[in-house]
Amino acid sequence: MQQFLREYLQVHGYWVLFIGTFLEGEAILIFAGFLACQGYLSIYGVILSAFAGSFLGDQFYFHLGRRKGAQLLRIFTSFARKFRKALRLIERYGSFVAFVSRYTYGFRILLPIILGMTNLSSQRFLLLNMGSALSWAIVFSLAGYLFGKGASMVVDDLESYEPYLLLILGGFTALLWLSHFVVHWWRRRHARRRLKRLRAWRQNPHSPRHKRHPAKI
Repeated sequence: MQQFLREYLQVHGYWVLFIGTFLEGEAILIFAGFLACQGYLSIYGVILSAFAGSFLGDQFYFHLGRRKGAQLLRIFTSFARKFRKALRLIERYGSFVAFVSRYTYGFRILLPIILGMTNLSSQRFLLLNMGSALSWAIVFSLAGYLFGKGASMVVDDLESYEPYLLLILGGFTALLWLSHFVVHWWRRRHARRRLKRLRAWRQNPHSPRHKRHPAKI
């Protein structure tokens, strides 16, 4: 089984990683880093494939936004709902958003598209995207690689425990995803409660209860 996995990854591993990082890719990149630690892949090949996939992916999304951004807003409602939030990020941080967009959960694809709809020059985005893609590829691939190195210090026969370590790594990445959903749910819940208090205060601003506890906006 391990020999089959090794042969399969040597043939298909890098282009699968390229496609995964072109789309999203944190989880697949962490797994690839761990597999590189186990000798199934080269850590340099992992970093290079992830860099190429993430860099070309964001270049594609940027130019898609430059050419078809207005049409995407009309067609996809989920895209339109996040549009204002993304614009606020761009207004607050400027072109630096092009560097950190890859690290923002839920906006990884959206931010380059919206940046393409702004007056940010293609040359400046290319440079920021190049630095961001390289740092992202190194950070997440080394996260998986160092996880494997740490496990090898604790477990003597690491190959026998590979399936369990992959499950642990999968559980860890799943917890990271879940934490993003929990934080998003908590913020939405808090925003709804504030909106409810504001509406109640507007309907009856002279209520004694509202005088003692004014709406917190």
